[in-house]
Amino acid sequence: MRFTDIFIKRPVLAICINLIILVAGAQAIFKISTRQYPRSDLAVVNIKTTYVGASADLVRGFVTTPLERVIASADGIDYLESSSEQSLSTITAHLRLNFDTNSALTQIQAKVAQVRNDLPPEAEAPVIDVETSDNRFASMYISFYSTELAANQITDYLNRVVQPKLSAVPGVQKADILGARTFAMRIWLKSDRMAALGIAPSDVDRVLQANNYLSAVGATKGSMVSVNLVANTDLRSKEEFEQLIVKNDGTTAIHLGEIADVVLGAENYNEEVRFSGEAATFMGIWALPNANSLDVIRDVRQLIPEIEKTLPPGLKLGIPYDGTKYINDAIHEVIHTLMETILIVVCVIYLFIGSFRSVFVPVVAIPLSLIGAAAIMFSLGFTLNLLTLLAIVLAVGLVVDDAIVMLENVERHVAEGKRPKEAAIIAARELVGPTIAMTITLAAVYAPIGIQGGLTGALFKEFAFTLAGAVVISGFVALTLSPMMSSKLVKEGHSGGFKAKTDRVFGKLQNLYERFLRRALGLRTGIITAALILILCLFPLYMFSVKELAPREDQGVVFGIVQAAPNSTLDQTIKYTNLVQDVFTSFPEYDASFQLMTASFGFSGMVTKPWSERTRTTQEIEAEAWGKASAIPGVRVIVTTPPPLPGGSDFPVEFVISSTAEPQELYDYAQQLVGAAFASGKFMFADSDLQYDLPQTE
Repeated sequence: MRFTDIFIKRPVLAICINLIILVAGAQAIFKISTRQYPRSDLAVVNIKTTYVGASADLVRGFVTTPLERVIASADGIDYLESSSEQSLSTITAHLRLNFDTNSALTQIQAKVAQVRNDLPPEAEAPVIDVETSDNRFASMYISFYSTELAANQITDYLNRVVQPKLSAVPGVQKADILGARTFAMRIWLKSDRMAALGIAPSDVDRVLQANNYLSAVGATKGSMVSVNLVANTDLRSKEEFEQLIVKNDGTTAIHLGEIADVVLGAENYNEEVRFSGEAATFMGIWALPNANSLDVIRDVRQLIPEIEKTLPPGLKLGIPYDGTKYINDAIHEVIHTLMETILIVVCVIYLFIGSFRSVFVPVVAIPLSLIGAAAIMFSLGFTLNLLTLLAIVLAVGLVVDDAIVMLENVERHVAEGKRPKEAAIIAARELVGPTIAMTITLAAVYAPIGIQGGLTGALFKEFAFTLAGAVVISGFVALTLSPMMSSKLVKEGHSGGFKAKTDRVFGKLQNLYERFLRRALGLRTGIITAALILILCLFPLYMFSVKELAPREDQGVVFGIVQAAPNSTLDQTIKYTNLVQDVFTSFPEYDASFQLMTASFGFSGMVTKPWSERTRTTQEIEAEAWGKASAIPGVRVIVTTPPPLPGGSDFPVEFVISSTAEPQELYDYAQQLVGAAFASGKFMFADSDLQYDLPQTE
């Protein structure tokens, strides 16, 4: 007895084995995580150190350089980037692809701890965090804005009420507050009054430290009574700060309110956030790497009505950006395409076979193979993303082949006079070898894509193995279920009706093909010549083809990166970024916008109307926005759209100039390279991240 005979003679066994595939796949579909793209373990570790008041040279020499020296010795680092600016050192460690992020983070933390005591005492402790290439933006941004409440009041409410609720949603990694204005007592010194009274800023600082601090004094305990002690050593109101004595010469006491304006304000006034042109405070919702972002954001959206009910009067809520909208629409579009593909395949099969009963054999094989592929995806730790869905769409045309070949062979033997069961046994025996060979061949074609290295291999591994897995499952179904179903569904006797008509049509096509083939065999020289010409054309066509990792996708958002003068203030940057907002609102496709601004940098975005309500793509809008944004004075605006795949660079072409020379000398070479790029006429934008343009007074 051959292997395939068992399933034909024992149909219950064939059904049960394939039901296992069905149940396992169905369970996997409900449990598998959903993402926009496959996870690519390409991460960066950011080390930020604040040294308030220090110049860029001081930060570079005493903070950045010592940290770089020890961090470079950690394992898994591909290369380092660093920047030193007024009061801030930033070091970015780019990790090697697929290197263990936790291991790298642990080593970097240990290296930083080694030199912590070598840094200036005034420098704050370095802050270390990890950012993955496919998680550069939050899954959702929620804006809170009001014309009645101050920004610090909104921030305080978000910290106390909203942030704990959102952080408690299953799958939420963190709920960041952007543009936060945390309550702080601000003391704005009057330099003229201080000079007249002979008071220096260090005197004010010393008095504040001596009179505003926290104290833990413990408790006192007697033989029968214990009392907790509380020392009021801190100042708690604006009036208490104003009455603080700064100088006392024995006859006159000078209070802080006489030499400064004391205001209950915010810790930070260096950034501004806006939603559709109005000042706002954003919250970014970040999903865990292993969480289903669609489910996480759906749960967040279900919580939003409850949050809105408890908002203080005058405080409003909006959603400027939801990254899962594009994922949902893209997945639904792919699923719609999948349904259309299956329907077309079924119709074609029916036209060729001409029997509704026989069509059931490949029709059952298609979804069973695809569902089985989902089980393989889940067992390998894959996610349901655009690339794995693309693999499933492509697999529809492949997984049906084995079942059709098996069905056609059974029908051939039945037509020769054999009983359906006998015909199925003989047909299955004949096709065991060819089916296995065809399955291995197809799987071997796609599997190498998943084992190649680099970013391409990391991105397309799930695509390749999902496609190969679907082919393997289809081969198993073709050898177990399809012969059994063919033995039950293929009828004996002469075909009639629609099947007879299709047989006559395809018989004529077969005769026509035979005549064409005979003529072609008589023109072998011409056919071989034409084939060689086509092969030779591959090389020039490949050389002149545009090459890119993936084509740009319309994700429903257009970004505007704003670069202001280095000596500009936040108020000046806001003045010019308002013009960027005017550019966005000038488009009929405009739906909402967001802006995050600092003194010399800004990041803005225009969220477009749904795809069904506009005719132009974001790429077409981007081209027009470039022209309008370039006319804005005072700032440089770079208009772009999100990258189609994660892990790529921010710009199409980037150069790294490395040397032991001083930064000033490197700056001269960088400017020459930027000038040559513009002179070539091939670049719309060119710039260097090394700048010596910040005015300072010595």
